[in-house]
Amino acid sequence: KPHTIREDRIKVSALRFLQEFLARPADVGAFAPSGRDLALAVVNAAEVAHASVVVEFGPGTGAITQVILEHLTPGAKFFAIEINPNFAQMLKVRFPHVQVVHDSATNTQRHLQSLDEESCDCIVSGLPWAAFKGPLQDALLDAVSTCLRPGGHFATYMYLQSQCLPSAHRFKHEIARRFSSVSTTPIVWRNFPPAIVYHGVK
Repeated sequence: KPHTIREDRIKVSALRFLQEFLARPADVGAFAPSGRDLALAVVNAAEVAHASVVVEFGPGTGAITQVILEHLTPGAKFFAIEINPNFAQMLKVRFPHVQVVHDSATNTQRHLQSLDEESCDCIVSGLPWAAFKGPLQDALLDAVSTCLRPGGHFATYMYLQSQCLPSAHRFKHEIARRFSSVSTTPIVWRNFPPAIVYHGVK
């Protein structure tokens, strides 16, 4: 059976993701990109379909980016911010009409201002929170809380096997402290590895 172009792109993205994980495991945080079921769960939790300004943290090879684009309303502003230079370049090729910023997500406010925006309606994150030490978690979550408008949505995920790590417990404590409400989805078993989506409302 001949492969479709989409299937070929998925395989290339998965291989590139694995290569980056092997080169920078602490930064990438996973050996495979998010599956579509997980991407849908994150995008739906963030209410991307109702947002006029959307930011994505850590898009990697673009698994969640693709789903965001499918849900964006006409005229909505969107940019993805990626610190890994190889992923950033790959994203620019894969999504030539998307603004891909090669920078740390801690600098999101600056890039919002370049779009004449002071805040955004939702932030979707694929960052590996359990791989980050406390100061970096704090800096990134401070960026989230600074950039989201009141009532804005933040959605991210954590792999099931990471839930027991001290860094994961710290992350859960910090998002509970920063948001007016925090909820989780059921385990997304149709992802490798299985994951849980966290959803915060400012």
